[in-house]
Amino acid sequence: MILPFRLKAIIPIFTLSFQIYFIMINAERPAGKVHHGRNIKRFREIFGLKQEALALELGDDWSQKKVSRMEENERVEDEVLEQVAKILKVPVEAIKNFDEQAAINIISNTFSSNDNSTLNAINSNCTFNPIDKLVQALEENKKLYEQLIKEKEEKIVLLQRMLDMTS
Repeated sequence: MILPFRLKAIIPIFTLSFQIYFIMINAERPAGKVHHGRNIKRFREIFGLKQEALALELGDDWSQKKVSRMEENERVEDEVLEQVAKILKVPVEAIKNFDEQAAINIISNTFSSNDNSTLNAINSNCTFNPIDKLVQALEENKKLYEQLIKEKEEKIVLLQRMLDMTS
């Protein structure tokens, strides 16, 4: 499926045991469709930051209610966006251009339930038997050990000949 947008950047966001990539896009859509407040809320929730904590980081004139009202606004002032981006440690463009629905479409198209891919790319369908590999390694070690013993015996015979010649 070809999606009607182009990739702008990939922002890695780490969770407990695996890495999820949220894809920030610059879609060809009408201006004003991106909701800055909702994007701030999404990123804040991803990082597990409460509105009170964000208000505290923003300064004394901020409260939980003011953060809540900001998250309801479709447009947020650039100065405030820069402050929030700095606190959340994401680029300002991530908040300005993130389109949740497009990211969900990309993720669902990339990791469909019809194939065996997973978000953390673990291949649970092993293509070899680990016990067979262990047995193979032990056999190789046995052959190397036998070869080493054979070489030692040849050296002993050679040294014995040299001793016999000198005496």
